[in-house]
Amino acid sequence: MLQIKSLQFARNRYSAILLLAAATVFAQTSTQPPITPPQTSAAQAVPLNPALPTVFIVGDSTARNQADLGWGDHFAHYFDTTRINVANRARAGRSSRTFINEGSWDHVLTEIKPGDYVLLQMGHNDGGSLHGPKARGSLKGLGEETRDVTLPDGHSETVHTYGWYMRKYIADIRAKKATPILLSLTIRNIWKNGPDGKPHIERDMGYDAELRQLAATEHVAFVDMATVEADRLEAEGPEKTALLFPIDHTHTSAEGAELNAQSVAIALRDAHSPLAAYLKGR
Repeated sequence: MLQIKSLQFARNRYSAILLLAAATVFAQTSTQPPITPPQTSAAQAVPLNPALPTVFIVGDSTARNQADLGWGDHFAHYFDTTRINVANRARAGRSSRTFINEGSWDHVLTEIKPGDYVLLQMGHNDGGSLHGPKARGSLKGLGEETRDVTLPDGHSETVHTYGWYMRKYIADIRAKKATPILLSLTIRNIWKNGPDGKPHIERDMGYDAELRQLAATEHVAFVDMATVEADRLEAEGPEKTALLFPIDHTHTSAEGAELNAQSVAIALRDAHSPLAAYLKGR
């Protein structure tokens, strides 16, 4: 059984409280994509052993955000890396659309081989502008609708729906004879009182139903790490949870990234994913 270590919340409580106070300038109910944090110390990619299968992580800043601030940088130590590679290929600020259009996805495709796995976690940035200075949004829904937009540099682009981009990932992965896995999105530090009068954390920022429907129609595994994470954060309560989100309601500290990595590992085990066979202490 997977061994889950208890979290060590902020070592310096006074500093964490100061950071929390600064974070109050952010609107905790904002539905806009988060600002991409400065990328000054991105973790280096570990060389892959070609003799082993690889699990790739494709996502945004919640999975890779400077060194150790994305859950993907904490993921490998839950696996027996003598039997499987763990490759974090997430990029901060990317959406399902821009990860493809900027060429990041093409690069990952060159690495994928038969027998590999790809964890897909996109959505935090898909609600952004379609054509503004940070043109990264996708159209809502799972359909085939498109919209032609003119970008600030003057060139035009046909924007598709979130579902269209996610289906492209799935099809491309399968063409490589690898296995796609859809992940629910990491939880944001947004709380509201429920019918019971107690505070409850936001559990879905609007993509859960679409991911579940995609999983059903495309016959892809859906791994619900968000529910695991939300349950654990609610058990800690708003005050302790706030210490894990020192910048805004989306981006975590290293401790928060560790919790997210643990939550993904737990969710893989609970979903009886083939990847669970590679977890330590399963």
